[in-house]
Amino acid sequence: MFTRSVIRTTIAAAALALTAVTATSANATADLGVKDPKIAELRGNKGLKVIEGAGGKALLETNTTMTAAAANVCGSGYTISAGAARYGTNATLYLWWNGKYSGSNKLYDKYICGVLFNDTGSARSMGIRLKDNFTDTPHTEDFGTYSTYAGPVYQKRGGCGEAYSYMKSGSQVVVDNTYAMSGCN
Repeated sequence: MFTRSVIRTTIAAAALALTAVTATSANATADLGVKDPKIAELRGNKGLKVIEGAGGKALLETNTTMTAAAANVCGSGYTISAGAARYGTNATLYLWWNGKYSGSNKLYDKYICGVLFNDTGSARSMGIRLKDNFTDTPHTEDFGTYSTYAGPVYQKRGGCGEAYSYMKSGSQVVVDNTYAMSGCN
């Protein structure tokens, strides 16, 4: 028969053990077996690649000229697609990774660049915002009136973040989308 003090002692010991395991797990996030993502070549895309499982691979392979232009906007080294999305006939979102990490966590700490291309042929009020999974990191954004693209914007821990895309045509909002990075949940 257990006494109340034995039960309390057992519960306290279990709580301490759980706290120790939780603290160890939180500190070892980068060591949980998360490996470099698998990368696949984009067919016909001049050396550009895509993170396997990232959305938009078919879109990227459909228009190789635009895909290459989108990668060039981000700058040297941004040749691995982290995702792409087409929003009707209005805009196309491109997310690029340069293959480098800003920290030790290979899931979150990817340098991500985002660009939102204007596919309408005329200037529109539009913008792109990148945010990561951490509340202490400021969002990066570029909003204005553009005829070609909004961005590029960069996020140092953007691997599991979101890209928000926005566009107006006159007073009507024609793009209002959030794109979540794949493979993070």
